[in-house]
Amino acid sequence: MLIQQNVDGSDFFNRSWAAFKVGFSDARGNFWLGNDLLSQLTLTGRYKLRFDLQSRANSNWYYAVYNTFTVSSEANNYALQVAGYSGNAGQDSFGYHEGMMFSAYDRDNDRSERNCAATSGGGFWHKNCAASDVNTQSFGWIGLPGGVALQTSRMWLQCQ
Repeated sequence: MLIQQNVDGSDFFNRSWAAFKVGFSDARGNFWLGNDLLSQLTLTGRYKLRFDLQSRANSNWYYAVYNTFTVSSEANNYALQVAGYSGNAGQDSFGYHEGMMFSAYDRDNDRSERNCAATSGGGFWHKNCAASDVNTQSFGWIGLPGGVALQTSRMWLQCQ
């Protein structure tokens, strides 16, 4: 099940907490499922997470799979649990955000002195600020073979 797609790294994901809560999409294919539904689905423990990442440098596709992926409820600011990385996308960039609460420009839950969602231009589980910038204008994945910059990203829930 597709939960995120960013086809161009624009400012499309620079949205409010309320927008990330319910989800959004556009005609170009940019998409966010919504944090409420993401929480409901992942708390069942039946899914793992897969990233498909297309490098801007060489147009090659890379992947990262996480065997553990849960998003808590809004009462806990959609806190992230993620572990069990495998794949060919270089280092474990998303695992860096383990335990973080979701942030949007109007609700700052990161560990940085600045609001990462506001300065990076997109909501996500920011830490200091991001190692996996799939929802920001920085649009990159630290450690990606061939360079950090992304052309396209997708996040999928896959059955365990």
